[in-house]
Formats: sequence, C-alpha cells, structure tokens
Amino acid sequence: MAIRFTGLLAIVVLVGVFAILLQQGLPALFQTSPWEFLTGDRWLPFSEPPVLGIRQFFVATLWVTGVSTVLAVPIGVGCAIYLAEVAPRRVSDLVKPLVELLSGFPSVVMGFIGLLLLSPWVQNTLGLNTGLTGFTAGIMLAMMSLPVIVSVSEDALRAVPDEYRQASYGLGATKWETIWHVCLPSALSGVSAAIMLGVGRAIGETMTVLMVAGGALAVPNNPFTPMMPMTAAVASGIGNAVVGGPVYKALFAIGLVLFMLTLLVNFIAAHVLNAQKRKFARN
Repeated sequence: MAIRFTGLLAIVVLVGVFAILLQQGLPALFQTSPWEFLTGDRWLPFSEPPVLGIRQFFVATLWVTGVSTVLAVPIGVGCAIYLAEVAPRRVSDLVKPLVELLSGFPSVVMGFIGLLLLSPWVQNTLGLNTGLTGFTAGIMLAMMSLPVIVSVSEDALRAVPDEYRQASYGLGATKWETIWHVCLPSALSGVSAAIMLGVGRAIGETMTVLMVAGGALAVPNNPFTPMMPMTAAVASGIGNAVVGGPVYKALFAIGLVLFMLTLLVNFIAAHVLNAQKRKFARN
C-alpha cells in the first residue's frame, strides 16, 4: 500500500508541475506564435510589444549539455567499470566516497571554482577573448554529473551476478572481454539510468551556468563563445519580471520547453534501452 501511494504521489507531483507550466507558459505562446517563440533569436522583453524568441537560449542549452555529456559519460562509466571490476575493494571503498563528495558541493561553489580557476585556464589555453564560455560551463557540469553517473553505474555493475563472470571466464574470455560483452550488457539498464540522470542534471543546472557561461544573448555557433542557456535565462530574468506579465509568462514557457526537452531525453533513453534488451534477448 505504501509503495503504491509513493508511486502515485510521484505521478501526481509530475502532472502538477506540468499543469502549472502549461497554465503559466501557454499564454506566452499565444502572444507570440510558438514558431516565433522557438525560432526567434531576439529577446526584448521590455519593448512594446515584447519580442520573445528563445533560439539562442535553446541552442546554448544544447551546446552546454552536449559538452557535458561528451566529457562525463565516458569518464563516468569508465570510472565505474574500474571501481566495480578492476580496482581492489579497499581502493574502491576509498575512491567512491571521494567521487560522491562532488555531489554535495553547492552549485554556487562550483560556479565560483569555474569562475576563478577554470575560466582563466580555458581563456589562456585556447587563446580566447574570455573564458566565460559554453565550453567552460560544460566542463563544470560534467564534474557535477560525474558523481551520479559513477555511483549508479558502479552499483549496477556490482549487481551483475558473479556466475556470469565465471561462466565467461570458463569459456576462455579475457577480463576485458567479460566486462565488455557480459557485465556491461547485463548492467545496461542501470548504466542507462545513470546517464539519464547525468544528462538531466546538466540540462537543469542553473547557478553554475549562470556564473560561467558568459550570459551572451547571441545565438552561439560553437561552444567556445559566451552564451546563456535556458536555465540561466530564467534565473536572470525572473527577478525583474512582473508577476502575471508577458515576461513572466515567457519565462514559464521556457520552463515548459525545458520540461519537454528533459522528457524527450528520457524517451530516447528508454527507446535505446528497449532496443538493446531486444537485441540481447535475440542473442
């Protein structure tokens, strides 16, 4: 009974959040057509009438999330494989808590680290005009996503029955062949969940990207330029928005787009997972 109530409560909360976003955000899509809202590259909320286009915010979110995912997924899954399959138990017990410690860092602290340490390094190393770029934000988000990816993936790999490994070794497979062809496929659902959580963390993070992404309103054509992802746009604009006004509604509409983007990521991940399950079932 308690488990059923908890599951229903999670669904009710999710539907409630979606309903609030629809109620507050849809009016902005009637004031500005959905196509202009999504593809327009001018954000002039205080003009008469307001010009509300979020293409620059959407593209910036894709750049930052892409950089974060490219960096965090291979490093995180590789670290999880090392901790679960290669490292001695005492090393794993020491390293895993240290990795998970990163998840306890407040995002504003990570933002200060990116602002004071990483940003000057990126600027000097790449010869950029400024280190406050989407690439810098992506690196910081990768660091923030790593604890989730490493922890959940490592737990999934450890849950693979040891009989699977012994059977693989008995057939003559090497340790790395066993990891790649037996352990990873068996733990695929957990690893996929870890990646989804990491990508979701990157998409939804606010304070860090607000501090280190640069805050430029132009549409970025590469990750090495200043930009403003959607979360940063909402955080920077909500303080000056009149409750119930057009800018207020537009910011909720951005939140609605973020919600749908996260939903799309989960849908794609679930589709890939089901395809992999069918593939291994046939084999």
